[in-house]
Formats: sequence, structure tokens, C-alpha cells
Amino acid sequence: MNGRSAQSAMIDTMMAPNVLPTENSACEPDDAESGWLMFHSVGKFSGQEEAVKAALATFSEQWCAPDEGRWTLIDQGRREMLNCWADLIGAPRGSVMAAANVTECYYAFFEALPSHALAGRKVIIAEDCFPSLHFLLAGLAPRLGFELVTVRQRPDAAFVEDEDFLAAWNEEVAVAVITWVTSTASRRCDLDALVAHGRSMGSIVTLDITQAVGCLPFDVNAPAIDFAASTPLKWLCGMPGAGMAYVSPALLPRLEPLLRGWFSQPDPFNWQLDRFTFAADARRFDNGTPSYLPYIASLPGLKWLTQTGIRTIRDHNLQLGERLIQIADNHRLRVVSPRSAEKRGGTVVVEIPADHAPADIQRGLMAAGIVCDTRSERMRWSPGLITRGAKLDVLDRELGRVCRS
Repeated sequence: MNGRSAQSAMIDTMMAPNVLPTENSACEPDDAESGWLMFHSVGKFSGQEEAVKAALATFSEQWCAPDEGRWTLIDQGRREMLNCWADLIGAPRGSVMAAANVTECYYAFFEALPSHALAGRKVIIAEDCFPSLHFLLAGLAPRLGFELVTVRQRPDAAFVEDEDFLAAWNEEVAVAVITWVTSTASRRCDLDALVAHGRSMGSIVTLDITQAVGCLPFDVNAPAIDFAASTPLKWLCGMPGAGMAYVSPALLPRLEPLLRGWFSQPDPFNWQLDRFTFAADARRFDNGTPSYLPYIASLPGLKWLTQTGIRTIRDHNLQLGERLIQIADNHRLRVVSPRSAEKRGGTVVVEIPADHAPADIQRGLMAAGIVCDTRSERMRWSPGLITRGAKLDVLDRELGRVCRS
């Protein structure tokens, strides 16, 4: 058994006993992680620490071994993680690129487009996108010669409506940047309608799937899109420092990344300066020596997710999500997420009244074992498999105490 296989087998062994936690067995109500409502930010699974330690220990052994096998082994680990992500979203092998994060993935993609694809045209994005992408596009617009169109939320609305996005999307739009599920309201867009409209407009359709991949089923071919990006964080239970993006094989030959290097080639060991060519597949988006460690450390999360199944994760999430909406209603907290499960991601977002300090409430809940976060006046609750229903009773009680005060 080679080093890579040994690492995978060790990870599988670490995770196997606790793949499917139940209310009665996996996590007691007072377990430190059973109140984890942060899957919109950091994902967790039972046995995670041991599995990640095993992956890192194997990496250390491979890197420090007194032979030349280290590069092959760690490259296999990175490739295995990218292949796991590709399989998860229905992407063919060789269509997934890597970068440090989603913003960098989008940067590489936009810079690689032919100049005529963007110059004098428009790029459209919703106001409730992840802000980092808007910051990026606002900076790229004058450099690449496109106009950035930001579709605004209606007054007092919790999110941008699909119909408003569609109304602003005309034939002048070269690229659409769609957020599948928003981070501030957990609102799920009508992807079928948006992609169909994009095809009729002749636009390149891109998708930020970060807030939902791993919790909601997703396939890059249904409907077919041109580009989709995420990190291994959140529902994928991975580590920071890695980003992955699918690029349609039909689009790849037209893309020439600005940032390139020896790993962008079909053969990285071609050092003839006048013989550079891009790899035919998504490896053309590599450049210098790749980053390996974040991908290897994220592999246990992807393997756990594959073994567990998205349907199991989503069913548990929906069950606790309905309970969270009931709790919010009990305490007259405005639910800004869609109440319909078909229109909501994995997070229930509530609005804290103006006469309460959200950060103070967050700290009070933390003291009671409920881990969540706030964005301005909004509080986000994202239950995963380690989250137990008994801890939601604690949340209900603590909110009652706070609201009474």
C-alpha cells in the first residue's frame, strides 16, 4: 500500500464509527459541539480532529522521508481532493482548477477571458452577493473595460428578487455572477430560470456555490453552467487556504490565464523558455509550485461527506431548520430567510430587534453552548449533523430570557 492509499485508509478508519450520528448516541445534549450552528462558516463532523491529524501526520511523513517520492505523493493527495469535489458536483475530471479561495478563482477566470469578451460589455451581480466578489469586480471593471451592473435589493427587502435580476440582464451582459444561496439571508435562487435566461442572452453564466454545496444537491450539468466556485469550508468541513472552481470543458480552450508558470503546462518539467504551451485541461490555471497542505487537510471532510451522503445531511438540516423557525416565531424575531425549504439554503437567518445588541446576544448564547454569529442586525443559525435538537431547546430558553430582559 503506497503512502496515499495508507493515508486514505487511515482517514476512513477514523471516520467510520461516527458517520451517521443520532440524537441518542453520537452527541449528548451537553456535548461541546452539539450546539454548533456555524456550518455557514466552519463545518464540523464527528471524528474530524482525529481524521485531520491523520492526514497531516501522513503529509509530514511523506515530506520528510529520505527519498524523492514526496512530490508524487503529495500531488496525489491534492488531486484526490479536487477529484472528490468534482465528483460531488458532477464535473468531469480535468475540469476543476485550484486557487487560494473563491475570489482568486474568479480573478483567474476573468483575467483568462479573451479581451473582446468583456470590453465594452457588462457584468451583472446582485447586491446580496458575497462582498469579496463585488470588491474584485469593481476593481477589474476599469482594467478590463466592462461595466459592473449591481442589482439592488428593494427597500426593506431581505434579498434581491430573481425577477429584478432578470430584468437587468440583457444582451449586453457578457458574464453573470450568480449567488446560488446568499450568505446574509440563505435565500436560494431559481437557478433553472436564471440559467435559461442567460443562455437566451448569450452570456457566460458563473455561480458562487459556497454557501450551499455539501448541504444541497448540485450538478454543474443540470442546468449546465460555465463556471462554479467554492471553498472546502462550511458544509464541506474542510480547511481555509483552498479554493476550487469548475470550468466548462467547452470554454477551457478559449481561456489563457494571465498568471501562469511551470505547472500551467502539459509537462511541468518542460523548461525550454520558447516552448511554453497551456495544458489542455483546467491545469492551465496552475502556475508556480502548487499549494498542497490545505487540500490534503480538507480531504477528510470531503470523504466524510461522500460517505455520509448529502440527503442525510439535508434531511437533518431541514428538521432542525423548521424547529429554529418555530423558535424565532415564539420570540417574535423576524425570519429573513425564506420559510419554504425549496427556497432556503441550510441557514435560518433572523433579525435581532433594534433595542438589543446582536453581539451581546451572541456572547450570551455562546456561554450556554450555542455557537452562532451575526452580520449587522442579523443572526445566522446553520445546523448540521453534529447539531442536536436538545441544544435547540437551550437556544429557545436563552432567547426567552434575553427577550424578557
